Amino acid sequence: MEIAINIALTIVGLVLLCFGGNWLVNGGVNIAKKFGISKMIIGMTVVAYGTSTPELAASIAAARDHGEMILGNVIGSNIANVGMVIGIAAILTPLIVSKTTIRKEVPIMLGVSLLLVALSIDGEISQYDGILLIGSLIVFTIFIYKDATKQRIEKTDEDIPKKNAYGKSIGLIAIGIALLYVGAILTVDNAVILAQSFGISERIIGLTVIAIGTSLPELITSVIAVRKGHTDIGIGTIIGSNIYNILMIMGVGAIIAGVAVVSEVFIDYAVMIGFSLVLLVAMKKGLITRPIGIALAAAYLIYLAVTFFF
Repeated sequence: MEIAINIALTIVGLVLLCFGGNWLVNGGVNIAKKFGISKMIIGMTVVAYGTSTPELAASIAAARDHGEMILGNVIGSNIANVGMVIGIAAILTPLIVSKTTIRKEVPIMLGVSLLLVALSIDGEISQYDGILLIGSLIVFTIFIYKDATKQRIEKTDEDIPKKNAYGKSIGLIAIGIALLYVGAILTVDNAVILAQSFGISERIIGLTVIAIGTSLPELITSVIAVRKGHTDIGIGTIIGSNIYNILMIMGVGAIIAGVAVVSEVFIDYAVMIGFSLVLLVAMKKGLITRPIGIALAAAYLIYLAVTFFF
């Protein structure tokens, strides 16, 4: 009976994620039009921050007693974002990638990943390391702000929302983030209970169950954005979320309580960086095709299978 309730609550969580993702995208697009900001920037800021709230909530909840789960969540979410989210989105429709993304955003994502590896070499991500990560987040946010001011696009009369639409757009974003938060908590909490009933370790739960659960907002939001023709928001959401996962989620978790790093994690680091490198190479032609999407999704499934059974 309890398992049936957990399954039902997981489904409710997924439904909330779908509604939340849809409203977050709609609100983000309207805000982009209002301020003349590119959809890529909106994807990397407003939408990416919003879809990262589940990871933040899960990490704060697990900070003191389940540090291994936090690190697994961050790494697993970043792998899932590239393999599962971009893979599925590209399968639905080929993703057009701007040159700016290839030149700036993806290298930043790789650099942040390497920073996390460097901080882990001594076997711990300390509170001082957490402060460094949060400091880097502030620098990145300033960079994005300055970049946004340079990339302002001209607005046509058709693009400018009506005055009463501004409040509605902000409301959609707020409600979308709230639904993503509640939906992710319901999904993750009940998925963890189901996983624990099968005796799965915290690290594996973090890398797989929680990572997939907290990546569902990115998946739902990106798929909805792509289906609506807003490819830049979809890709921007993933890149921004991966950067925030390391700088913000890991930073906050480490500041609350230092996180121990076990040797097995470095294998997962290699996989995370490997997926990012594959993404960078795939983007060189300015298009992530369906075959590449299928390859990313298949590689992610193989990773999950190896993580669970070996």
